[in-house]
Amino acid sequence: MASTDKIRVGFIGAGGIARGHFRRINDNPLAEVTALCDISDTSIARMIEANPDAAKCPVYYDWEEMLDKEQLDGVQILTPHTLHFEEAMGALDRGLHVLCEKPMVCQVNQAKTLMAKIDESGKVFSLSYQRHQQAEFRYVKSVLDSGKMGDIHYIQAFQAQEWYRGTMGTWRQDPALSGGGQINDSGSHLVDIVFWTTGLVPESVFAYMENLDTQVDILTAASVRFTNGAVGTFSVIGHATGWWEDITWFCDKGALYMRNGKLLEQNEKGETTEPKDLPSGSDPDTKWIETILGKAENEATALNGLRVIQFTEAAWVSADTGQPSEVVFD
Repeated sequence: MASTDKIRVGFIGAGGIARGHFRRINDNPLAEVTALCDISDTSIARMIEANPDAAKCPVYYDWEEMLDKEQLDGVQILTPHTLHFEEAMGALDRGLHVLCEKPMVCQVNQAKTLMAKIDESGKVFSLSYQRHQQAEFRYVKSVLDSGKMGDIHYIQAFQAQEWYRGTMGTWRQDPALSGGGQINDSGSHLVDIVFWTTGLVPESVFAYMENLDTQVDILTAASVRFTNGAVGTFSVIGHATGWWEDITWFCDKGALYMRNGKLLEQNEKGETTEPKDLPSGSDPDTKWIETILGKAENEATALNGLRVIQFTEAAWVSADTGQPSEVVFD
């Protein structure tokens, strides 16, 4: 660590998503961003415009050069999806802590290789799944973990946004960089939060997908069976006129409803209330720094990333073959 006792963080990627990460890290008295890497001068300029302190950081166009030349304690990986695996492996090889944007990787075999590297390194590897720190979802997880609602038997997860038009002409619709369509992008948050709140593990998936006139999935209708016998549906709509999201957790003794950001709880008698005493929230950057310092538990781990890509890869296979796809655990 630096003589200032701040955790020194390098950014691999300085695009739009990186600006919020920079602000949160630099606002944290325990950390600071000390180097930036991006292939785009425009991205660097916009980063400095949004965060003037970024002008103090040396800028690199090659992430490996940055890691080799700078004295860093950790890195944030904020690049297109298919680049995450190589960059995370390289950072861990150099003994650095890692915060990685979603999705962790775009292939199950990459997830398993990366998890072995994380175990070998002994470093903190966290995913930037901010919903793990959102009060409503933390409440859902605490209720389900308590067992007071009994077993979960059905999950309904629905997400709609104007992703198709909004990402047209960008790397997000280029499979070489995105690794897939909306289900692998914002849909990753939907899939992850279901698995994180419930602890359910996908066993098999049957999916229909529609690419429209693109190279990646825009619309997904998927059914899933979990290893405990529960079933559910995931609807990812990338050609909507606006944002809407619904998630429902149906259990033996009640249900939880997340309706476009509003949480409702239903008891065994069918009485529905809005929970008031929600747990405190945070953000992925703060939690990552606290975890590195031993002040917090890692709540967004590589295992969460593995579960997401296991489901996503099985959905892609099912959509291609027209048959149910078993989730591979070996």
